Amino acid sequence: MLLSYIHTIFAIKVLTVKLPKNIRRTILAIELALIAVLTPGIIAASDHDDGEVDIKGRTVNLTDLYVFREQDQNSGAADGDLVFIMNSNPRSIARYQYYFSTTALYQFHITQVGDVNSSPTGRADIILRLAFSPPNNQGIQAAAVTVVRGGVETTTKTTVNNSLITTTPLNSNAVLNTVPVSGSNLTVFAGLREDPFFFDVEQFFRVRAGALGTGPKVSFKQPSQAIDFAKGYNVNTIAVRVPKAFLQAGTGANTFDVWSTVSIRDGVGGFKQFERLARPAINEGLIVTPGFMEAFNNISPRLDLSPAAAPVRQEAVATLNAVDLLDGKDNVDPNAIAQAFLPDVMRIDTTKPSGYGSATNAQGSLIGGRMILDDVIDITLGALVGSPVGDNVSYEGTPGNPAQGHKPLQPSFPYLALPN
Repeated sequence: MLLSYIHTIFAIKVLTVKLPKNIRRTILAIELALIAVLTPGIIAASDHDDGEVDIKGRTVNLTDLYVFREQDQNSGAADGDLVFIMNSNPRSIARYQYYFSTTALYQFHITQVGDVNSSPTGRADIILRLAFSPPNNQGIQAAAVTVVRGGVETTTKTTVNNSLITTTPLNSNAVLNTVPVSGSNLTVFAGLREDPFFFDVEQFFRVRAGALGTGPKVSFKQPSQAIDFAKGYNVNTIAVRVPKAFLQAGTGANTFDVWSTVSIRDGVGGFKQFERLARPAINEGLIVTPGFMEAFNNISPRLDLSPAAAPVRQEAVATLNAVDLLDGKDNVDPNAIAQAFLPDVMRIDTTKPSGYGSATNAQGSLIGGRMILDDVIDITLGALVGSPVGDNVSYEGTPGNPAQGHKPLQPSFPYLALPN
């Protein structure tokens, strides 16, 4: 079984500043909580619920990754800023305060891409990492923001201007932390937001089972009957506004590969990658065997095309072969599609407008990042089948269908709708 784990060492290196004793004590407590985190046991995997295991905390279950130029979401935003959004903790019920795990590292991995047509390397030139302390009696968690460059240079911030970097508790105005790193200001938000994903997931799995011959053949429901399984739920959101110059670091790169991971303490002094997510519906949509989903979550994108991962790719291609016939036609080459979607990273060419289906490179791989309202399921199904097909669910919903519809997005960063 494919079990190639990524181990990372979490090192705290806070810039020395003169702070009041009570702030120093608080920072020390945070550092101890972040370094000597709880539960040393080994856990493994997930994504809007993929990879079921006996021990599975929703706080370390990634749901979606969004990467876009901010001006494409907000015309009044600064030119050159990008927004990264990582959501976790699916099916969080309304009006309940959920927290980020205090035993996990939440990470964005970024590759500087020189040629938009090149195959992803899975090399993390930059890692943006967040770790969280236990909540205080006001429901606020302190955060440590770490930037790792080239796997070596590490800078961690736990305070800004003598104030802790914190989360936004439920029913509070958004706390936007401005974190200066390497001459750039990162804007960091962490807190509950409405889950923006929209998908008739149960019907998709019925359709997939029929295509694979493991269930009756069925079609997607009509818009008046389709059910958005994420409606009414919240997620834990980490959003980071990043200047492009910070990502370029003098390289002049305009294209970036991005993926998100969650790592948990491995019990031997390090961290084990437990969860990985980039493009939506790749592992949970194309991979059927639970053990293969576990393996996919535990490896780096650079191993997606390795010989050891061949059984996982073969299953994905078999699913593609079956799904390709949903429209009654054999329209696509599943091996070519698999090559376009793997290695699984979210590529964004910042010289073009953002959007999941807005642009492709010479290999047919999507290079527009992902906007919040992109109908990624319909776009993905269309690519897999080779003709328009969708689940008939939209963000705004279908009039007369109470099983669909989300709140309006917010006009400014972090943009996601307020929590239910």
